[in-house]
Amino acid sequence: MPELPEVETTVRGLARFLEGERITRAAVNRPDMRRPFPPQLVQAMTGATISSLGRRAKYGLLHTDRDQTLIFHLGMSGRWRIDPDSPDKHDHFILETAGHHFALCDPRRFGWVDLVDTQSLPTWPSFAAMGPEPLGDSLTVDYLKQALAGRKQAIKLCLLDQSIIAGLGNIYVCEALHHAGIHPRKAGGKVSKPALARLIPAIQNVLTQSIHDGGSSLRDYAQPDGELGYFATRFDVYGREGDACHREDGGIIRRFAQGGRSTWFCPRCQR
Repeated sequence: MPELPEVETTVRGLARFLEGERITRAAVNRPDMRRPFPPQLVQAMTGATISSLGRRAKYGLLHTDRDQTLIFHLGMSGRWRIDPDSPDKHDHFILETAGHHFALCDPRRFGWVDLVDTQSLPTWPSFAAMGPEPLGDSLTVDYLKQALAGRKQAIKLCLLDQSIIAGLGNIYVCEALHHAGIHPRKAGGKVSKPALARLIPAIQNVLTQSIHDGGSSLRDYAQPDGELGYFATRFDVYGREGDACHREDGGIIRRFAQGGRSTWFCPRCQR
């Protein structure tokens, strides 16, 4: 599933061609993806100008001059294609400007699109329940210590809880916990302030590096221009079961099931 860096990369790629542009044509090629397309979507987008683009957690945002925002989620396999050479049967939603063609392609159809009034974004149900952005100033040691207070749940699972921090996914939580030297099974409420002080920059550094690298191209993900991200070449623990820890401390990467997902870690340097 495309995670925060992949969505951020997608938004930045779209912004190069869409920001400030007027939509000359919008079309849906099927009635739904994971959810039905909003019935007013085509009418609302046709003739609108994309005033800016943004991201909240793993959601992309296209703000228009009509005080409406198109929200997209890429699901498991979705991506935007810019000026594709040929149509794809999985191009479910189309936007066109005077100079470019944009297709939301999703073979597995787990993605979806919504349209909301821009002023209502903070209270949109999925956003209203979210914690702070991991790359924002609101993620502080004091905030995280309070949010985790009394939690017996493993810190790995706490970090995947979108009400604590918005947008973190399995890849980047595994990597950040390794960078911070924190065992993924440690109870969230037991993680000390010094450890949290290591964890926050670890989260931010991992996400920032992945955004710089264009994301992690796992399974179906690619950037809007078709290029593959290469952060996967930097993984320290994710998917490396049985390999030596990059810290050369003698540790061997292990994997176990946790909350329905795989967790990778180094038992030597994560305590």
